[in-house]
Amino acid sequence: MSESTLKDRIERVRQEIKEACERAGRSPKEVKLVAVSKRFPAERVEEAAHLGLNVFGENYVQEAVKKIDLLRSKGISLEWHLIGHLQKNKVKQAVRYFDWIETIDSIPLLEKVVYQASKINKTVNCLVQVNISKDPGKAGLHPEELRDFFIEALKRVGPSRVRLMGLMTITKYSPQPEGARPWFKALRLLRDELVGKFGGGLDLPHLSMGMSNDYSVAIEEGATIVRVGQAIFGPRPVQKTK
Repeated sequence: MSESTLKDRIERVRQEIKEACERAGRSPKEVKLVAVSKRFPAERVEEAAHLGLNVFGENYVQEAVKKIDLLRSKGISLEWHLIGHLQKNKVKQAVRYFDWIETIDSIPLLEKVVYQASKINKTVNCLVQVNISKDPGKAGLHPEELRDFFIEALKRVGPSRVRLMGLMTITKYSPQPEGARPWFKALRLLRDELVGKFGGGLDLPHLSMGMSNDYSVAIEEGATIVRVGQAIFGPRPVQKTK
């Protein structure tokens, strides 16, 4: 059997998104596909863009900056999501290069993003990262910390260039996609509970959850953003070590 091409894999992912939406009674237009290009060269991103993908996710600011600059120099304009942990000393670059920052996990970090976005008059969409499974190896706020976080966030963000758009999570890995369903459901219910507690003063329309192994289940549980890397690009290149 011949190896699948990038075009084949993109079409397969799109078809699986469509089928998951049908099972959930949703429209595929409700789901944003973020192609995770971590460790893949700019040329692969360019190839994927020519095949119709226009939203890409990166884990590391420095790696992303080089790709984005190269692609922009070729006139290729894409939507970029930061999906990895954001260090405070990288906020200035992150705000400049990314359209979405999905990994806000503290008030000080949020304040730095607000400050940098205001300085360059740029609107940045942000998601709050939640460690829904309380995995010690994962970043993010614990569910019980979110209410106080949003009380402070709403005071400090105000009419700024930063928009808090929803929640994001990376769950414990499960070899079976169904193993992640309880966590996806828990994030959706947590979002609904938060919106209810704030009585309409908080709108969190987006849930970023689900990756290559389980994005179909995430969509069935309400994901509006799925982050898919290897199912699109194939095995990730091994990171070179010094």
